[in-house]
Amino acid sequence: MASKLIQIASFEAENQTELSLRQAFELLEPKLRPPFALTIPDQQQYAQLNRAILYGVLWEPHLAKTHIKHLHALVTDGYGLFVHLLVKVVHELYPILVGSARKQLVWVAKEMIDVLAVGVDGLLVCLLRQIVGGDYSEGNLWLCFELLSVFMAKWDCLLEEEPLVLSSALYTYLRLLADHFRLSNITDLEALKRLEIEFCVKVVREQFHLCLRIGRDFIRVLQDLVHVPEFGAIWRDLVLNPGEFKTLGFSDISKFYCTRTSSRYALLRITPEMETQLRFLLTHVKFGSQRRHQEWFVKKFLCGPERETLISDIVRFICCAHHPTNEIIQSDVIPRWAVIGWLLTLCRKNHFTANVKLALFYDWLFFDERVDNIMNIEPAMLLMVYSIPKYIDMTHTLLEFFFLLVDNYDVQHIDVIVKGASSAFNALLRKGVIQSMEVLTSCDALSPFLRERLGRFLLGMKMAVSKELQPANVPGHLLTHLKFPNSSCIETPTSSLKGQLTRTQEDGSATKPIDSSVPSVVTNECQIVAVENLLKKCGEKIKKSYVMGLQTLEELLSSFVNLSSHKTMGGTIFPEVISSTIAKEFQLNGYKLFTSLQFLPDKPDFDEEIGSATSLIIRTFIFSQPKMQDMLLYWSKNGFSVGARLLSYASRLAYEAYMVDCMRDKMVDEDSAKTIDLGMPLLIFHVNGYNSFLNGKIENSLESFSSTPKIDNKLVSELVDSAFAAYRCFLMYSQTILPKDEDMSLTKLLVSDLISCIEWGTKRLKFLFCSVFRRLSDLSIGKEDIIRLLVSRLDHTDLFDIQLEIGLKKFSIFGENSETIFHLIESSLSWGCLEQYKFWGLIRSELAVSKVQLEKVILGFFCSGELHAKRNAIAVEGLLTLCSCRAPTPELVGAIMLLPNNVFQDFTAAVLATWVVSNASTLFDSLAEFSEKLDKKTGDSDFPNSAGIMMNHSAILWLFNYFNAKGMNGSNIMRNLSRDICSKK
Repeated sequence: MASKLIQIASFEAENQTELSLRQAFELLEPKLRPPFALTIPDQQQYAQLNRAILYGVLWEPHLAKTHIKHLHALVTDGYGLFVHLLVKVVHELYPILVGSARKQLVWVAKEMIDVLAVGVDGLLVCLLRQIVGGDYSEGNLWLCFELLSVFMAKWDCLLEEEPLVLSSALYTYLRLLADHFRLSNITDLEALKRLEIEFCVKVVREQFHLCLRIGRDFIRVLQDLVHVPEFGAIWRDLVLNPGEFKTLGFSDISKFYCTRTSSRYALLRITPEMETQLRFLLTHVKFGSQRRHQEWFVKKFLCGPERETLISDIVRFICCAHHPTNEIIQSDVIPRWAVIGWLLTLCRKNHFTANVKLALFYDWLFFDERVDNIMNIEPAMLLMVYSIPKYIDMTHTLLEFFFLLVDNYDVQHIDVIVKGASSAFNALLRKGVIQSMEVLTSCDALSPFLRERLGRFLLGMKMAVSKELQPANVPGHLLTHLKFPNSSCIETPTSSLKGQLTRTQEDGSATKPIDSSVPSVVTNECQIVAVENLLKKCGEKIKKSYVMGLQTLEELLSSFVNLSSHKTMGGTIFPEVISSTIAKEFQLNGYKLFTSLQFLPDKPDFDEEIGSATSLIIRTFIFSQPKMQDMLLYWSKNGFSVGARLLSYASRLAYEAYMVDCMRDKMVDEDSAKTIDLGMPLLIFHVNGYNSFLNGKIENSLESFSSTPKIDNKLVSELVDSAFAAYRCFLMYSQTILPKDEDMSLTKLLVSDLISCIEWGTKRLKFLFCSVFRRLSDLSIGKEDIIRLLVSRLDHTDLFDIQLEIGLKKFSIFGENSETIFHLIESSLSWGCLEQYKFWGLIRSELAVSKVQLEKVILGFFCSGELHAKRNAIAVEGLLTLCSCRAPTPELVGAIMLLPNNVFQDFTAAVLATWVVSNASTLFDSLAEFSEKLDKKTGDSDFPNSAGIMMNHSAILWLFNYFNAKGMNGSNIMRNLSRDICSKK
């Protein structure tokens, strides 16, 4: 049957997605007519039925309701597979679908909303992406109208179940409205514009929090509509009367400026086909060979009088949603800046050109390295630099537009914009995107006015940084109370916290944390003098009072990490000297840094992990890793337990965050959460340090707290992640100081620290291990030394708790590599009996719910060599229990049937006997499939050497006895196994 859903030329190859749907429909068409079969389909049949039903819905509109009723009757996965197929059809086939099939797609999308299908939000977003900007064809306007009608008709349902879809729709239609209002002579457009206005105003006025989810790009697209009366009123309220929106946390428009827009919004205005072609261009096409690709792209997507409007969306996509790897950046592939420069040359109208430049520079205006990605601003900088001298006009117009934006975009918030633009330049310099600004300031081809303007801007930026670097002349202030909801740092989207604390390079080899917004372009002599003075006063302050010593240490560390350079005119501030002096002064006064936790001062109210110099150093390191790196390495080389204390700190932080989360779940009255004593002193200490760090203030970190307000769990979770990230960085640093002949992996260093923590008698030992497996999974999962420590040091109660968490898939201990698990089982045979029993309790809990190919593990174990009744008994018992937890799949049953005959000869029969009670039907299906594969005796069998291998004796004997007991002729079982099994069924 030829394709009826898509329109393709005769010379084009068949689309595989459409073909699979059509073949399923042809195969199962008789079963798609009432009355429907009452049998429950297996997984493969279920997938085929979903494909056939989808094809029927699209091809037979008159029977669509019947097909959907059929789907309702057989669905077992919350419609997940059906929606997945729908998304695939929309993504791959929508541009070539026939008109009737497109209508059916929208109809079936509404049906999926009604049943709250799994993944329906992705389906709606995928449909939104098929609306092409600048396209006023009947089909495109129809899709605009139909989807808008869906959002209005299903408003309440979507608002309750999938509110983020509404924010995606808002962004899409605000962007489309700007295009639609440019044309006034299309009759069909008027009704659509009225509905678009109604929808967008409804979202903004009634669900303003959804606008905040979009971030700063909401303002960018909204400003194109201020000439429309309804949006002009919204704009006036945003600027003059923000309280009108009655949204908690929104005080003025700067809230949007400080909120980065997720890259998924940039994807919304790029069709999937366009995205594929752009990513190909930016990933595979060599610089210098791009011309024919660019010409094809223009003819395909930008050929039309109003298609220029797409260029700003494409530029936004390139800046925000396509971040190439280091490998591509260093290759000869065409860079992003060159593609953007080419796109700028395609603009013919001034307003389109201005919108493209705004899309290019928009993140510069509000750039905050703690929130924003430097890759968003890199293309504009490189385009200006690499256009010199051949395309100096490009550099000139871009720089001129940039200063026009800085001076005029929002004069009421020009301080925010100047700060953002300065931060952008600082970040580009510090990260090495450009080596210096001389390439622009010394360019004679630029106009004198622009060079003078740039010079004044850079001078102002330098003066502002110098002011920030002035040393503090007063001791640390008292700590402010921990105020999560009202703190300015909490108002920043918490999803960016990892970027605030630690930035991972593209190759994943190292991390670069923030450094208190101090750029490397300024060296402040006063700050260096302050560090030297504080270092000299340290010992004197400690003698007077331990608390005063800690305050001085905190000032010293803060001043040191804020230094842009460690070099002075007459000498050098060495981190090693500072480390040595600090350790010496504290030790002379009876305190040793990074002491083992079991040798703490005998004081009931003293908490070494909080009220100590060590805790201050660890906390500062977490927030300023590169600056503190050499100091911690010095202490580590000199025998201090730095790594173990870091791990203990991070683990306790994770534990207290977990306890806070548990207490929140138990709170009935929300007000009761405002004043709580959860026993979380380290968490309070850490978060207050974080707030102080962001605000650039030095706080008295030892001040106690009697109450804490309601806690932002997401922020706390990401603070914990940053602590473990800092510990990982320390392990990486530690590798660099090891002798060349000493091969120590990160895992071995982690094991060493774990042993130290265990020897200290660390409390919360179970949580220490759980934290390691959760947050350092690549260093711990499947690692024998860590698993051996786990089973040897934890009791049955703690291990049972861990088994429950493994069963809930909160973390993994063994991973999904069957070879790794097999080697772990082999290694465990030499362990003590108690350790083996504990080991098998864990492995059963994990493999019972994992996708590990158990058949490979079992075959590897029984075929690995001679088994011994005493040595291997516990492992065989564990495998027997594990088999009873798993369904008898054809692969697993085949492995069991092919096990060699050894000392555990009844193992196979016991497994079959267990399965016949729990999963008889599945067992016999799998046996039949296994038998058929053996009969084929082909090289592509799933079972190795299946053509000549002998089946397990106990399995055959058990089957013989079982069939005889059921009144069947067991003597023929070997000769015709497949037919006998089918007869039993």
